[in-house]
Amino acid sequence: MNKTELVAAMADQAGLSKKDAEKALKAFTDVVSEELKKDGKVQLVGFGTFEVSKRAAREGRNPQTGEVMSIAASKAPKFKAGKALKDMINE
Repeated sequence: MNKTELVAAMADQAGLSKKDAEKALKAFTDVVSEELKKDGKVQLVGFGTFEVSKRAAREGRNPQTGEVMSIAASKAPKFKAGKALKDMINE
């Protein structure tokens, strides 16, 4: 499912226009992104949790040359599915 299909499905299920559903989706992604940017987390009980995972700096190797190189520390967004979502998928 791509964004257009998601917006159409949301509009149909919620009884909204596609324009309103797209605004709602954009607002949701903007709010989640801003919270993660502040190292916060967004927890939707029964669905899951969006949070930031921190990766430590480490040494790696260039696969072509075998040369040792340093990989900087970074942050990555992470989603952990909630129990209700896992149970629904595994029915």
